[in-house]
Amino acid sequence: MKRRLSVLLVAVMLLTMICTACGSNETKGTEEKKEETTTAEGETKEEGEEYHIAVVTPTLSVSEDEFRAGEQLMEEYPDVVTHLVLPEKFDTEIEGCISTIVSAADDPLMKAVIVSSGQSGLIPAFQQLKEKNPDIITIASTIYDEPDMMSENIDVNLDMDAIRRGETIPTKAKEMGVKTFIHYSFPTHLAKPTITARRDKMKETCKKLGLEFVEVITPDPQTGNGPEAMQQFLQEDIPRQIEKYGKDTNIFGTNCPMYDVILAKALELKFTVAEQCCPTPTQAYPTVLGLEIAEEDATNFDKINQMIAEKVDAQEMKGRLSGWPIPVTIFLPKFGVEVAREMIANPDFNPNDADNLGKLAKDKFGLDVDFQKYMDYENYYMFIMESIYY
Repeated sequence: MKRRLSVLLVAVMLLTMICTACGSNETKGTEEKKEETTTAEGETKEEGEEYHIAVVTPTLSVSEDEFRAGEQLMEEYPDVVTHLVLPEKFDTEIEGCISTIVSAADDPLMKAVIVSSGQSGLIPAFQQLKEKNPDIITIASTIYDEPDMMSENIDVNLDMDAIRRGETIPTKAKEMGVKTFIHYSFPTHLAKPTITARRDKMKETCKKLGLEFVEVITPDPQTGNGPEAMQQFLQEDIPRQIEKYGKDTNIFGTNCPMYDVILAKALELKFTVAEQCCPTPTQAYPTVLGLEIAEEDATNFDKINQMIAEKVDAQEMKGRLSGWPIPVTIFLPKFGVEVAREMIANPDFNPNDADNLGKLAKDKFGLDVDFQKYMDYENYYMFIMESIYY
């Protein structure tokens, strides 16, 4: 059973981060300064020694969110954070990816390495880091290797809980007044263990809540005519479903390109979208709502969420659309660095404790994040983030 669930988790992680691949650049702030660090107990202590933290991400073209998070962390902590960028083509440059990560240990001041790459095959990098410096803190937020290997070779493992969302999304939809829950997917997606496990959890939860669960299969964008045929199907099918089941219907799709249609139709037909497959304010909302987001505001999610809320309210849809306040691919690398900083500043801080992680997320980001231990792994935590209602 544990082996089966371990295989399932690898698939879970493949769902939670769309970006995959790697590159090989290093950028680092050079400004030297002393700073104060606040511990989880609220004590403040002056840094007695200089130290460095490496955050590892894919390139800008592979994962814009993670790359920008790395750059922002370097700007926020210029005397601490080094941003390592992995090679562009992961499949053909795996050794380069591993070498880039391991190179962090060449810095005698390096105390922690956070890898947010959305890749598998990186366990050797963590093993070699520990061989070069056993005291380096290692954090995966996240990679896609076997949970057994990750737990054994990495100090802290973090990821979004894709399967638990099969319970939380219908529950939220019910609270938003929904009576019918429609699930759109296609054959190649339904061949993935994570997708089917989450769908089954949604179906089970809907039954418990008294919601009607409706499954609809779309043309397959991976084997047919690409996303266009799938999107055209949604354009034609969603109005039929809403005519049949009424406006108190939630629509969920398993594929990101679906949401350009789903959200546009929600604004037109006034049904509910409790959460997207990737619950971020930057998935489809800017395009559908015609948001003009300045370059300097690209990661100002308070402002972006406010812009979305105003547009939604203007179309008399207030409270019918929801998601998470920030992208997981922004949160994870930033949170990983905060976990490392806390471990360095406060040796008594235990990162493998759900309450400690939740409190740190609240203190640093102002977000309620619910962490739960994955199976019996003492250093593997999955999370669900608080919702924002537009």
